[in-house]
Amino acid sequence: MLTDVQAIYRRDLAARNWLEVLLCYPGLQALWLHRLAHQLHCFKVPFLPRLISQINRFVTGIEIHPGARIGRGVFIDHGMGVVIGETAIMGDYATIYQDVTLGGTGKETGKRHPTLGKNVVVGAGAKVLGNIHIGENVRIGAASVVLRDAPSDCTVVGIPGRISLQKSDALDALGHSSLRDIEAEVIQALFQRVKALEEQMEQLKPLSNPRSLGQVEPAQSNAMIEEFLNGAGI
Repeated sequence: MLTDVQAIYRRDLAARNWLEVLLCYPGLQALWLHRLAHQLHCFKVPFLPRLISQINRFVTGIEIHPGARIGRGVFIDHGMGVVIGETAIMGDYATIYQDVTLGGTGKETGKRHPTLGKNVVVGAGAKVLGNIHIGENVRIGAASVVLRDAPSDCTVVGIPGRISLQKSDALDALGHSSLRDIEAEVIQALFQRVKALEEQMEQLKPLSNPRSLGQVEPAQSNAMIEEFLNGAGI
């Protein structure tokens, strides 16, 4: 329990004092109620663990199945809308934000929810689905949908989640803006190649009437694409 409190002080600059942390952090309250429900679940006590889970959901807005295994020092920031499935496993010192789902993908039996390694950060709104394994020190970008295993020390962004071999251990755990947008980078690379090909074509065969993209002149369409790429932050 002390480790859970210390994790909040390390990762949340808004934490002012211990009383505020104990009474005003639903993520901490949800973890402690879950630990009680999980112990009862392990002792095969009927009904009561699920009742505690439902009370936990009503009070904190965080739904954690009693069967889920959660390590030490886990930090659920804000937490509203977080759902953690029955066979999910979270390693020590993981951080997840609001509206995250660690869920399944169908009606399969047995292990059907994800396993997260140590020091994993899951951004707001991300969905990690199925019996997959997320390695240690992984950063999952906000609103990503992860359906495949991810090795340690990488970042995962996009829908579906794409793996970057960027060393995530060099990133600030709270620095979501530093995650790469792989999809936008690929679009930018293709755009630059198309522009180079168009310039070569103009040199080989000058056009008296430049071809337009619909009703948009090439220069205007280029400006539109550049605006999109700049908006993606690359």
